[in-house]
Amino acid sequence: MARVVVDVMLKPEILDPQGQAVANALPRVGVTGVASVRIGKRIEIEFSGEPDLEQARLVADKLLANPVIEDFTIRVEETAKAAAP
Repeated sequence: MARVVVDVMLKPEILDPQGQAVANALPRVGVTGVASVRIGKRIEIEFSGEPDLEQARLVADKLLANPVIEDFTIRVEETAKAAAP
């Protein structure tokens, strides 16, 4: 079984208030040297057979991302096989 991963991120020119909030909180927890933080979404789609990247792209474009303010990337991620006892 193969998994298609869709990562959705705000376009670089779009303000990311969640990312800014995290970036502002980092010094309070002892993390320094971080220039910026962007928050996004990861969606996993498992196909019963071979992964269909065109179908995944259609789903991402029509349902998962707002093309006005978000970009998305799609990649195939092989699922780990369970070890035999």
